[in-house]
Amino acid sequence: MSLPLIAIPCCRRQPDQHPFHQVGEKYILAGLEVAGCLPVLIPALGDRMDLADLIGRFDGLLLTGSPSNVEPQHYDGPAPPAGNLTDPERDATTLPLIRAAIAAGIPVLGICRGHQELNVALGGSLHQVVHEVAGRMDHRSDKTGTAAHKYRLVHPVALTPGGLFRRLAGTDSIEVNSLHGQGIDRPAKNLAIEAVASDGQIEAVRLEGADFVVGVQWHPEWRPQENAFSIKLFEAFGAACARRAEARSRREYAA
Repeated sequence: MSLPLIAIPCCRRQPDQHPFHQVGEKYILAGLEVAGCLPVLIPALGDRMDLADLIGRFDGLLLTGSPSNVEPQHYDGPAPPAGNLTDPERDATTLPLIRAAIAAGIPVLGICRGHQELNVALGGSLHQVVHEVAGRMDHRSDKTGTAAHKYRLVHPVALTPGGLFRRLAGTDSIEVNSLHGQGIDRPAKNLAIEAVASDGQIEAVRLEGADFVVGVQWHPEWRPQENAFSIKLFEAFGAACARRAEARSRREYAA
């Protein structure tokens, strides 16, 4: 059987006169080498594409992290802080794409910004400056030093008893990296909390009733082969995508 196809929406950047649509290679390789799926990059073109028709051709949706943030207008949030980097074309692509994927029963894995997009797409809200929320720690990364230093494991998260993550990990907590300034404030309806940091910040969610619709605030795509839980997470996503691919193949054969 062919590898399951997973869609990875791009960020839109304009470093000079020309815009680029791009995805970090680490997400592509994690999808291919750990999840066992074939990644296909989706340009951030919003309603210029028929997103419901597009997602129906795939077996999974992988939402990446990004330096940009979801615009607060999508969750009735206050005006953003100074210097807030946005990507409205990505918002116009990923938010309806998430809803279409869930409606079609397609597995979803959201990472960092993707975790936040999943929450916003389903009606939740975000903290725009987590470290300014009373009681929260600073979850941003150290911008100095090497990438390995930036993505090092820095704090534990408690895994919800009886949850998917607890079953995958086989333990009640795991260590994660932390590179985010924003985070979930009000979780969307039917999003079950799977992991929480010691300061109460929601670090992972799962859509109840779905085969596999998951968001994580940390970055499991960073050197996933070196982290036992990252391997299990991407393998679980890949297995869900394979189930979707098999079902899609049966339907197409029957037609």
